[in-house]
Amino acid sequence: MKNPSLWLLTVLFLAFVHIGEAQQPGKVPRIGFLSGSGDPANPANSEIAFRHGLRDLGYVEGKNILLEIRYARGKRDRIADLVGELTQLNVDVIVTGNMTAVRAAKQKTDTIPIVMVTNADPVATKLIDSLARPGRNITGITNLNRDLSAKRLELLKELVPNASRVAVLWDDTNEGSAIGFKEYKTAALPLALEIQSLPVRGAEPDFDRAFEAAAKAHAHALIPIRSAIILRHRNRITQLASSKRLPSIHDGVSDVETGGLASYSSNDADLFKRAATYVDKILKGAKPADLPVEQPTKFELVINLKTAKQIGLTIPPNVLARADRVIR
Repeated sequence: MKNPSLWLLTVLFLAFVHIGEAQQPGKVPRIGFLSGSGDPANPANSEIAFRHGLRDLGYVEGKNILLEIRYARGKRDRIADLVGELTQLNVDVIVTGNMTAVRAAKQKTDTIPIVMVTNADPVATKLIDSLARPGRNITGITNLNRDLSAKRLELLKELVPNASRVAVLWDDTNEGSAIGFKEYKTAALPLALEIQSLPVRGAEPDFDRAFEAAAKAHAHALIPIRSAIILRHRNRITQLASSKRLPSIHDGVSDVETGGLASYSSNDADLFKRAATYVDKILKGAKPADLPVEQPTKFELVINLKTAKQIGLTIPPNVLARADRVIR
């Protein structure tokens, strides 16, 4: 450079700029969390567990992480718009336990990482390439129902030895529920059980009609397949099951806490706490495509003795002895 003074000033200027950039506080990551059934006044257990998971990893909301929480409140038609809000905010990660939300997020972005917690098979629904290598911007945890379907039916046979017909309540507009229903039909064959389909749909499903159909067909037991709609109306479902004296087995502990007879499932809180570790890894540079989708390894049998008494059912001692938790 012909002018040494100008060259020196340029070097000093660039040095100061570099120092200034290095001293600027790092960007606080923004995480989008979409709950299919929660609301601001009554946060879902999944949201609470996820927050606890972040806290255990050293994240403090408002300090080194920001949360954008969205609630569909059981209304599927709101989900796409809520996902759109999160993608427009350009959040760093989207976390959801709602299959419709996962699908909507996949359609809206192929760059924002998506961490799912789902009961559906993400390979069968073509969300990912494989559990070991998801291959896209989606990873997380799947609580596959394939093996659990047979286990729940076996438990029902123990709880209600004379049962031959089981009514399955499912949302026929939900892809995961449709797959779950087929799995129950397959699992019922070697157990000589007949599966009665009780499909429901809409923001306010006609559960009275569904339960009347179960009574008319002389169903001996009930299995509701979890979805946003089923979760939103679980109190109504357990009330109807009790009034019809239908023993029920569920795929979530919270359903038994609200009056269901029994559940055999993983612990939802543990799954969403685990989802926080995925967020942590992604924020530290891991790619969703390289993070294997995990499956829970521990499952809990929970029995509600109050409900058993209400419907006049005696729980066999050998089943009660195997229960991880008994609600009295």
